[in-house]
Amino acid sequence: MSMTDPIADMLTRIRNALRAGHRSVVIPGSKTKRRIAEILQQEGYIDGFEWFEDQRQGKLDIQLRWVGDQPAIEGIARVSKPGQRRYAQSKEIPQVRNGLGIMVISTSRGMMTDRAARKAGVGGELICSVW
Repeated sequence: MSMTDPIADMLTRIRNALRAGHRSVVIPGSKTKRRIAEILQQEGYIDGFEWFEDQRQGKLDIQLRWVGDQPAIEGIARVSKPGQRRYAQSKEIPQVRNGLGIMVISTSRGMMTDRAARKAGVGGELICSVW
């Protein structure tokens, strides 16, 4: 199985785990995915994550957050894709659900939320939106 978009794979695994009612999901790791998990945790979408070393690239065990019987993540979608990258300058960064969701953006200063990027006045690649 060739993996053309590891981030889309991560988001799909999170979506599938939530749909199946799981409390956690293990995905192949990377620095980028680890950073996305950090942002999801800071923003309250997941309870936390653990990093495991293995002989390959490491694994990320993400603890999903549930509010009663509802997942904290209502939706999570890839925005920029390998075949069609999406970039925005700080003033053009779109809002997710009128500001109720977040956009994860890869900037020259690292990965951050749309809010942080607007505040810092930096744009970048629109990685994914979460609501």
